[in-house]
Amino acid sequence: MSLVQTSASDPPCSASLSLFDSSPVYRMACQQLATVASILHLDPNIVSRLMVPKRSLVVAVPIRRDTGETHTFIGFRVQHSLTSGASKGGLRYSPAVDLGEVAALSMWMSWKCGIMNLPFGGAKGGIACDPATLSRGELERLTRRYTEEVLSIIGPRVDVMAPDMGTDEQTMAWIYDTYSMKVGYACPEIVTGKPVELGGCVGRREATGRGVVFCIQEAFDELGIRPHEATAVVQGFGNVGSVVCQELQQRGVKVVAVGDRYGSIYNEQGIDIATLQKFVAAGNFLKDFPEAQRIPDDQLLTTPCTVLVPAALERVITATNAGKLRCRILAEAANGPTTPEADAILNQTDIYVIPDVLCNAGGVTVSYFEWVQDLQQFMWSEAQVNEKLRELMLKAFRQVRALAKNKNLPNRLAALSLGVQKVAIEKQKRGLFP
Repeated sequence: MSLVQTSASDPPCSASLSLFDSSPVYRMACQQLATVASILHLDPNIVSRLMVPKRSLVVAVPIRRDTGETHTFIGFRVQHSLTSGASKGGLRYSPAVDLGEVAALSMWMSWKCGIMNLPFGGAKGGIACDPATLSRGELERLTRRYTEEVLSIIGPRVDVMAPDMGTDEQTMAWIYDTYSMKVGYACPEIVTGKPVELGGCVGRREATGRGVVFCIQEAFDELGIRPHEATAVVQGFGNVGSVVCQELQQRGVKVVAVGDRYGSIYNEQGIDIATLQKFVAAGNFLKDFPEAQRIPDDQLLTTPCTVLVPAALERVITATNAGKLRCRILAEAANGPTTPEADAILNQTDIYVIPDVLCNAGGVTVSYFEWVQDLQQFMWSEAQVNEKLRELMLKAFRQVRALAKNKNLPNRLAALSLGVQKVAIEKQKRGLFP
């Protein structure tokens, strides 16, 4: 079912150009891999396999709209690697989703699983749609039809989905039910990030944001920064960004600016996150929050702060604005928020970068916990989940920092090196079939 095959003589990405390479996100992921491969002196035959996803599926997803008309959406599921175990990755609903973006995200997920030493390969899925324009009934029909279309390549030991941008625990519940109806028995381990009542893991929804804050706290300790003297700016107020804001504020950090797709706000004295969450949950736009002033969106990332947290889209920190950042720590809660060109600029500054493949790995880590619990039918307490998450995040963080210091590497290259090397060694030891 793989759409792309390469041979040892193919240069990296050559066979994938027509399918993936029109995406700047995929080119960025390949560029990162090529850089790490050069540093690690990896076998080019292994690198050529890592450049191209193992399996890529594009499906038509027709549904009946509430108006009675039929509309066909395009869906994707990309499994970057199955070498380390079942592939693992989120499902996003976004108008901008395309095959290249999903392929890049699946690649980054492989490196995250490698960094965290999880028995998964990377995967990602998506449907090109705007979930805000779909009713609940339309979203359910869309999700169930998509599940039907990708049924042949998913499974609890093959590919396990989780929520991502535009999806949530209800989306996962629909996938769980659809898959279970097909196989004839309840199979909660087919997805993670589902409702607790259906075998979901307590603390999973907050896991990515909590993992980000665990990393930020470690950076504070290393740099001698006291949380009560720190300020934060967060781009994105969805599942990840809102939890980051909440967790930082609980530790005494003053959140001075927040933004989402509709606008950005600022309050020098600090934004009351609990009040803001209630305001947004009531159906209001973040930009209309009365206890903060509206600021231009392009000023959010350059607002002076101790820690800047991009928790929204890819490629928001570019060569254009990288030199204007006024933060001490850049904690990448989003996937791929910094372009390679911006990285080159940041490497010439004293900005402490916590790279995405490490910083936001809390989500897949607690997804692993949920998967294990479902397989064993033995559930953990939230305290156990949070403590184990903290333990694994800090272990990975310290391994990255140790490599960065020993080899004089930027944090991003150190983190990517750990993840890529683990997958590359496993591929080499397993060999090439047949």
